[in-house]
Amino acid sequence: MGCTGGYQGFGGLTGAAGLAATLAFNAPSAACAANTLVEEGASITVPSGQEITVLDMIEDDEGTFGPTVRFRFLAPRIARDKGDVAFMQAEDDMAALCQDYALPLLTTMGADLPTQIIIVLSDRVVEFGVADPEATQFFEAYRPEDGHCIWEGF
Repeated sequence: MGCTGGYQGFGGLTGAAGLAATLAFNAPSAACAANTLVEEGASITVPSGQEITVLDMIEDDEGTFGPTVRFRFLAPRIARDKGDVAFMQAEDDMAALCQDYALPLLTTMGADLPTQIIIVLSDRVVEFGVADPEATQFFEAYRPEDGHCIWEGF
């Protein structure tokens, strides 16, 4: 099972569909979180060309707008000092990650979709809920609706 791959147009991260199909027929591997099916440490190439790493998925039933799922990714190329991927490029990356990675994964899990999906890109590992003024982090919020991620912004 894996989700490594390159971007093949909006609506198709290589590996995301394969991941969804694999998860539908196989039990999660030891590399996947027990009940999230997220392959932590997996590499994904997004529209900007940067390779990002899956950090984790955090579910929260008490989000601002109801049940929320956060997908966090390591994206070193967004670093403010040494990075070469600007927010405008990362916006496309986050939209693709919601549509092509998060939404198919959540659908495969078979549970009700959350009210909101939040995609987080960070240039370094930051503990959830802990401020790190040295870190560069980008966040976008989406509402899953009719098989699509609808941008909600913060």
